[in-house]
Amino acid sequence: MNYQNSLAFAQEQDNLDPLKHFKDRFYFPQVNGRDAIYFCGNSLGLQPKSAQMYIDNEMYKWANYAVEGHFKGEEPWFNYHKLLADGAARVVGARPQEVVIMNQLTVNLHLMLVSFYRPEGKRIKIIMEGGAFPSDQYALETQVKFHGYTPEEAIVELFPREGEHTLRTEDILQSIREHGEELALVLMGGINYYTGQVYDMQAITKVGHEVGAVVGFDLAHAAGNVPLQLHDWDVDFAVWCTYKYLNSGPGGTAGAFVHERHANNPDLPRFAGWWGHDAGSRFQMKKGFMPMAGAEGWQLSNAQILPMALHRASLELFDEAGMANLRAKSEKLTGYLEYLINDVHVGKEVLEMITPRDPQARGCQISILVKQNARELFDKLMEAGIIVDFREPSVIRVAPTPLYNSFEEVYRFSEILHACLEGHS
Repeated sequence: MNYQNSLAFAQEQDNLDPLKHFKDRFYFPQVNGRDAIYFCGNSLGLQPKSAQMYIDNEMYKWANYAVEGHFKGEEPWFNYHKLLADGAARVVGARPQEVVIMNQLTVNLHLMLVSFYRPEGKRIKIIMEGGAFPSDQYALETQVKFHGYTPEEAIVELFPREGEHTLRTEDILQSIREHGEELALVLMGGINYYTGQVYDMQAITKVGHEVGAVVGFDLAHAAGNVPLQLHDWDVDFAVWCTYKYLNSGPGGTAGAFVHERHANNPDLPRFAGWWGHDAGSRFQMKKGFMPMAGAEGWQLSNAQILPMALHRASLELFDEAGMANLRAKSEKLTGYLEYLINDVHVGKEVLEMITPRDPQARGCQISILVKQNARELFDKLMEAGIIVDFREPSVIRVAPTPLYNSFEEVYRFSEILHACLEGHS
């Protein structure tokens, strides 16, 4: 696309955008009496206007049915999680029986590690991205200690080459091969939270399996952001949250994927709870855990109905928009953002984009390294009504989200960035 640094160009793109009407289906926070330019969906997605209706439906059941809401009405709570399976599967490229919405991301990660990190003999190592989000670091650190190893001997962290900000795919694959005989697990983020880099999940999975390792992904920044094909890529397991790009509320429920070749294996080790037990005999309260078929067999407790209702509202919007359409718009939005950042002249020398330039290697997010007084620039942007995200020590993450952001907002951001950079030192 031939971009232009003009308001008229941005407005023309918005007029041509088949997804433009979705913007009106979200609430935007107010700054200085106006809708903020909200480029922070990578941290917390906006509230769909339909979310209140879904919550009200469940509150009505609670008020009128109380405990019988588990079994009465058109959508009883007993099977409420099943209402989300098809939509969630479409988001992550899975079969419905391979996904389940439950718990929180790190809880699900620990549950997956119980089943899929099975160190034995010399095969004890885990490969992960260096500087991964702390939840993943802490989960893996404590899991290897639980098995009697130290993080130093069991965890291999991958870092970019000197002078670079992102990992090269060939370096990831080479490390997997080098540690192959000692490798039990590869666990990577689908997208790096700091740089916005999309990892080649298909290639990583293929090489991980070639050396005999299990391969899983934390999709916190990938689910609802980039197209995923977990089943076809032969990924063993994955986990994700729903409060970022999936717009399902602060601290919202989470998801898990288990490939069907594992999901229907009742002998696979796991930590069990009664909601994962065979539904037909669940209320007989007998000893002897019998897992449900599919990913549902990893459930622990009663479904979180209110968070799930919020997630249902969002999934319906994703189904209506379609991931392919969202991805096409996302590539144009981030491409326009990159173009405008490169076209900034005043203070340009203090900015460095550390997100890959290849559209296929990034999602909605552009990370900008600010070489001088980064926090000061971030504060100026926020005061001007631009809600973005700051990560220590000096990165501003900017994430125009295709479901509710526009080209005009990207243009306005560049104007405000230019103004904020005047006199910045």
